[in-house]
Amino acid sequence: MNRFSRLLAILGALLPLSLFVLPMWRIDLLAPQYPPPGLGIRIHIDRVEGAAQNDLENINNLNHYIGMKRIEPDSIPELDIMPWVVGILSALGVVVGLLGRRRLLMVWIGLMAIAGGIGLYDFYQWEYDYGHNLDPHAIIKIEGMDYQPPLIGTKVLLNFTATSLPDTGFYVMSLGVVLVAVSVGMSRSRKVSS
Repeated sequence: MNRFSRLLAILGALLPLSLFVLPMWRIDLLAPQYPPPGLGIRIHIDRVEGAAQNDLENINNLNHYIGMKRIEPDSIPELDIMPWVVGILSALGVVVGLLGRRRLLMVWIGLMAIAGGIGLYDFYQWEYDYGHNLDPHAIIKIEGMDYQPPLIGTKVLLNFTATSLPDTGFYVMSLGVVLVAVSVGMSRSRKVSS
């Protein structure tokens, strides 16, 4: 790989570190009593917080009525694990970029895809548990109703419209993976043409 391809790969491998400052996922809730911007949570790799100052507490208070568990960031083990995963994968990508090994960079892209797939599956499982395992003594009970937010997209839950989408950090991380893929493609096309 030439110097430019290596630099591109290193830059791409560093971009997932943006997840330490930018949220990777967002869930927004709109309702007649909560018009835009409504309530929301932002999920970072190491914390979950409200979109606005009291949003997380307000969501927890509302969820109490329908028997949903409180969202307690300290009780989510993934928030302790994800910073390590992202840090290690990013460091690994930088080392491989410095070495300029195309095949190892393709392995790195695969590892990022696997980590992302596992993360989405785990998030789905968390949402499923959160929306289905309800307190049988809840104040409001509606037979057959579950409150699982969508993994990606929008869903109406009683009088709330819940929207779940990737946030800024996810897109920056994805751009990093694309840059690494471009660096691999550039080095391959140069190899073929020479």
